[in-house]
Amino acid sequence: MQFNHPILRSRLQTILLATVALFLAMILIGFPEQSFHSSLKGLKIWWEVVFPSLLPFFVASELLMGFGVVHFMGVLLEPLMRPLFRVPGAGGFVMAVGLASGYPIGAKLTARLREQKLITRSEGERLASFTNASNPLFMFGAIAVGFFHDASLGLILAIAHYSASILLGLLMRFHDPNGETTPIPSEGKSFFLLRALKAMHRARMKDGRSLGKLMGDAMMSSLNTSFMIGGFIMLFAVILDALIHLGWISFWEYPLGLLLSLFQIPSELSHALIAGFFEMTLGAQTASLAPEHIPLSYKIAIAGAITSWSGLSVHAQVASILSKTDIRYLPYLFARLLHGLFAAVITLLIWHPVHKYFLSQEAILPANLSLFSATTTYSAVNIPMTIGLICTAFLLFLIGIATILHLFPLRRG
Repeated sequence: MQFNHPILRSRLQTILLATVALFLAMILIGFPEQSFHSSLKGLKIWWEVVFPSLLPFFVASELLMGFGVVHFMGVLLEPLMRPLFRVPGAGGFVMAVGLASGYPIGAKLTARLREQKLITRSEGERLASFTNASNPLFMFGAIAVGFFHDASLGLILAIAHYSASILLGLLMRFHDPNGETTPIPSEGKSFFLLRALKAMHRARMKDGRSLGKLMGDAMMSSLNTSFMIGGFIMLFAVILDALIHLGWISFWEYPLGLLLSLFQIPSELSHALIAGFFEMTLGAQTASLAPEHIPLSYKIAIAGAITSWSGLSVHAQVASILSKTDIRYLPYLFARLLHGLFAAVITLLIWHPVHKYFLSQEAILPANLSLFSATTTYSAVNIPMTIGLICTAFLLFLIGIATILHLFPLRRG
């Protein structure tokens, strides 16, 4: 009997899913009080940080898509996104919002583009692989200041994280080389801004919803996605605390520590990796609490790898979002593994140069990082505002490059 037989594979999947569900039920029955407190901890994280930071961008992205702004951006960013990442220009909008806003907005917008037939399945898999990333506020505020008590470390985390994302996007352009691609839009003889405006107007007319209807639909869709994310955060908080209580996390520390030792990485960081495998916030915090004799560069590298991997909680959110389309989850899983590896390696490579040329003079960073001081309170007001400013700046940067490419197109030999 072949293992890859469809019927056998389906039965094994059923057994696996039933086992996971039974395990979860046993946790809730066996540890009711601990499960309650763990779910409250997950709820607090969602309510105080995730919900206020993501909901405004979910709503705004739905409105922008309904008004045809994505089509406008698609025309503008076409000469930048297709040669570099083999995705249409609309992917530039997803890239800007996804990299600046955090998990899982990149996957959410990719799924919406696929639902609107603006990208193919292969392009969606490429796009989701590198646009679903952590936001800078989490890296500077939560990890650098909150866990390591040094805002300057956020610069190293951000450089490694986003450069690894771009490198991953360039690598994933080779994914599914024979896959279907969207047709390259005809440039015509009109000015590119006029073509972009016409594309936006056509999309708006095709959508046809009134402003009230569009806003209502955007709010309902955004709330459903936000509540789904909150549920996953609470669920994995319960699972992780139960595994720690049962001693299953400690069981894997020794073999993983041996593996880390082969790469000259302190084995004491294995606990942080295991915790981060399930939930990135707890994993990064565990890395910061590692013994003091471990070099800080290794702690930051592990924290960066965990942030790029994002944890099974985020993976479950992304899998749920992508399941509404034909975009496959496995390429995304492979991309997360590569992203974590790239981020850790880049962190170690840039550690000394960044400290030497950027962090050695105390006058360089305080003005830029004043927002992330240790006394900053991350309220529901300043989180969306800060991320919005970053998102806008990055989007304007992409538009500037694309405009230059429109005015001075590259000649192909």
